[in-house]
Amino acid sequence: MRTALLHLAVLALGLALTPVSCLAQSSLTLAAGGRTDYVIVVGSDALAPELSAARELSAYLSTVTGAEFFVVGEDDAPADKQWVMVGQTESVKQLLPELDWEALGHDGIVLQTRGDRLVLAGGRPRGTLYAVYTFLEDFVGCRWWTSTEEYVPRKPTLHIGRPDLTYIPPLNYRETLYLDVMQGPRFAVKLKSNGHFSPIPEELGGHYEILGWCHTFESLMPPEKYFEEHPEWYSLISGKRFAKGHSDWQLCLTNLEMRQELTKNVLETIQHSPQAGIISVSQNDGYGQCQCENCQAATDREGSGAGPLLEMINAVAEEVEQEFPGFLVETLAYHWTRKAPLHVRPRRNVLIRLTGLECDFAQPVDSEGNADYRGDIESWSSIAKSLFVWHYVADFACYVQPHPNLLNIGPDVRFFVRNNAVGVFVEGDHYNPI
Repeated sequence: MRTALLHLAVLALGLALTPVSCLAQSSLTLAAGGRTDYVIVVGSDALAPELSAARELSAYLSTVTGAEFFVVGEDDAPADKQWVMVGQTESVKQLLPELDWEALGHDGIVLQTRGDRLVLAGGRPRGTLYAVYTFLEDFVGCRWWTSTEEYVPRKPTLHIGRPDLTYIPPLNYRETLYLDVMQGPRFAVKLKSNGHFSPIPEELGGHYEILGWCHTFESLMPPEKYFEEHPEWYSLISGKRFAKGHSDWQLCLTNLEMRQELTKNVLETIQHSPQAGIISVSQNDGYGQCQCENCQAATDREGSGAGPLLEMINAVAEEVEQEFPGFLVETLAYHWTRKAPLHVRPRRNVLIRLTGLECDFAQPVDSEGNADYRGDIESWSSIAKSLFVWHYVADFACYVQPHPNLLNIGPDVRFFVRNNAVGVFVEGDHYNPI
């Protein structure tokens, strides 16, 4: 049952990356009677993930057909052989002069044929790996069930249709938080998962990292360091300042001195990991929003606790952009900040991450039963260029009990994409050891 739940969730995200392949009427014969006339060709400047893609293709095609598919460098590729061209080789670029390689981003894929030559390539660093796995699934018939179980057909004679596909996924960030995916980096790549918790090494294309992940007020502004001297930097709740020893507390979002110290700590954190590209500056889990006069006035003016939060995040993000252009500052739209503000707008380098914890998962997100959450997503979509969605596909009270949203996952992901989602994090049974 757990495996079935995993693959229904993964299938929905996979649909956001892998469309139905387009086939021409004629076909290529990659092997006949356990023999092949093809070699796998890589470029002289191939990246480590492209070399991994070539090795994976060689291993699977050899298992399928019984033939040996040698991997050779472009300069040494024999002229009397047919070529499967893997990665952004110079020959591939000459063969496909119309292709905009930069537009492929990190994950776009290219499956093309020219004559008897087959091209499996993509954006850097991960696109070529995704192209190879898409080819093995859609044209060869391989299936990846778990990190230890897969189906590989046996076809000594292998005919394939002629791929004609160039595809750039609308979701840059894709992650399904299941234990098996987290513990199996190669499996994660096969599922085209590239998120924070997938320990994918660089030779398999790496993965996104979000500094702090989420709920970072406490780590960025630890009360054990600041509260004694600066209680005014923390939530005023029922007339008292709270932080240490209190289950629900936040920062005083309108305090300018606090904001200055927070910005300093954010910049120092980025300096240690500038390659990450995203940092989370986000509220602590729970409630405890500040009720001081300035925070309350901002909340009233904006019709949401997201108002004072976003004003502060924008100020921090402005400083981040000056020192680290292109770096994103992520924050949550969650509980008391889920509703979009009336007037303030996220800066271009601010990424809003919405969570649907209060949803009725027996119904799609865009159903009337989830009108409040649907409205919040649509409101944020109208003011934010890019959104990130935190979705749920597990019964956290009983992992082995089916969650009631299995038929809704696909429609939900498509709804998110229609509303400017560039990333989806699907929280599954990552605590389940079974």
